[in-house]
Amino acid sequence: MDPVLARLSAVKDLNAAIHARLLAETEGLGYDVGRTLLQPPTDAIYRLDRDPYSGDETLVGEWRDDRGMKRGELLFHADGSFMVEQDIAQAHPSRSDRFVEAVCAWGRDGEIKCEARLLPMPG
Repeated sequence: MDPVLARLSAVKDLNAAIHARLLAETEGLGYDVGRTLLQPPTDAIYRLDRDPYSGDETLVGEWRDDRGMKRGELLFHADGSFMVEQDIAQAHPSRSDRFVEAVCAWGRDGEIKCEARLLPMPG
């Protein structure tokens, strides 16, 4: 089996759980879940990269828009840790003083932490 597909298969359930948490975080901000701003993990393009610190291979996925601009990234490290970030880049739906830059998830061994990155609205 292709090494990328093998690693992707190994994190399939975790990837789905992370996506569900990102959707819940986005919904919690007040965005319409039916019109989600997030792309599913299956829309990402994956590759293996060598981690410069550990030397192990990290599964890297990227979401890109129609113009090829990066919209988010998924990192699944060999030690079981992960980090996923996906751009929202929209005004907060209920706080006119805030801009939602992205939603992020991170963790290790199946423990998922998640939060939105809010910035002051440019003035």
